[in-house]
Amino acid sequence: MTVHLTRSSATPTATDPGRQAFLLLRTVFTVAPIAFGLDKFANVLTDWPGYLAPWIDRLVPGTAQQAMYAVGVVEVVAGIVVAVAPRYGGWLVAAWLGGIIVSLLLVGGYADIALRDFGLLLSALTLFRLASAYPGRAPNPHHVR
Repeated sequence: MTVHLTRSSATPTATDPGRQAFLLLRTVFTVAPIAFGLDKFANVLTDWPGYLAPWIDRLVPGTAQQAMYAVGVVEVVAGIVVAVAPRYGGWLVAAWLGGIIVSLLLVGGYADIALRDFGLLLSALTLFRLASAYPGRAPNPHHVR
C-alpha cells in the first residue's frame, strides 16, 4: 500500500486514497448501523421481526419485535463505537454482521441478503485494518513531534 505523505508532517494527507477509503468506510459504518438500529423501533424499511431465525426467537425472552428492539440498541451502539474508536468498531460491526448472516441463513430464503452482508463484513474488517494505519482525526498541523 502506498501512503502519500506531506514533506512537513510525515502524516497521510487528505488526498491519500487509503485515508479517503478509511474515512468513507468509517462514515458508512457509523451512519448505517445507527439508521438501521433506529428503524428497528419504527419498522419503516421492512418488518424486521421477519428476519429473526425462529430458533433465536424461541431462545430469547419476549416477542420477536422486542428482540428487534435489543438488536436496534446494539446497532446504534455499534455505530457510535465506529465513530469514536473505528479500530474496535470495525471488529464489532464485523462480528455483528456474522451473527446476522447466520440468522439469515437459518431463516432460509435470505441467502442473497446474507451474501450482501458478507461483503459488508469484509468491508468492516477493511475498516479495522485501515484504522490501524490512519489516525481517526485529521492530523494537527501545529503538533510538533
